[in-house]
Amino acid sequence: MSQFANYPSLKGKSVLVTGGASGIGRMTVEAFAAQGAHVAFLDRDVENSALVTEATGAPHAICDLRNIPQMQTAIAKLADQMGPFSVLANNAARDDRHNWQDVTPEYWDERMDTNLRHMFFAIQAIAPAMIEMGGGSIINLGSNSWWETVGGFPAYATAKAAVHGLTRTMARDLGQHRIRINTVVPGWIMTDRQKELWATPEGLEAHRKSQCLPDLIDPVYVARMVLFLASDDAAMCTASNFMVEAGSI
Repeated sequence: MSQFANYPSLKGKSVLVTGGASGIGRMTVEAFAAQGAHVAFLDRDVENSALVTEATGAPHAICDLRNIPQMQTAIAKLADQMGPFSVLANNAARDDRHNWQDVTPEYWDERMDTNLRHMFFAIQAIAPAMIEMGGGSIINLGSNSWWETVGGFPAYATAKAAVHGLTRTMARDLGQHRIRINTVVPGWIMTDRQKELWATPEGLEAHRKSQCLPDLIDPVYVARMVLFLASDDAAMCTASNFMVEAGSI
């Protein structure tokens, strides 16, 4: 049984998580709530969002993150309710598989909207209040899929590779305001979605062999890295990648 750290600096902090209704996002909401943070989340999944709010007390706003004005309105609504956010976890994404031969310009743009564009506009919406507060922490969720040269989803892999560029450039632009921006890089994380859609016995066995560590990765370990980067313990960490992939690259 793992014994996890408590971060006193997270108690009472206002935190926003995108895609908080399931998977890594839900685990991140639960982890912040357990630290005594005031955490809220965005998602388009009405049913699961209600369940997470019931379980954690975390308020949420239903919105489609591909619709930037809708997202901006939802962020403003939650900030009015909770006060300005000092932590943003840009988590929302979908790793839907697709054949490169079938990708249309419309599908490509939709994948960028789903996996990348909203991250920048969430930062843009939240950073002014962080500047007024004198600092903050932004954690962007990347993926090691492109590090490992995984095929089968070129638009997703491209968007996730671009997350690193977003982190690096915004860390420079906002660093003077003591806003830290980092990328958490998950490997193959055993969310319910992964187990239902793609985690075959053969695939899991092959992946175990590709990792340095033999254990499959639970979403809780990604959430714990997000907590660390949000805390004062990570005060001098910015513009960097923090891998949670069991040594699989």
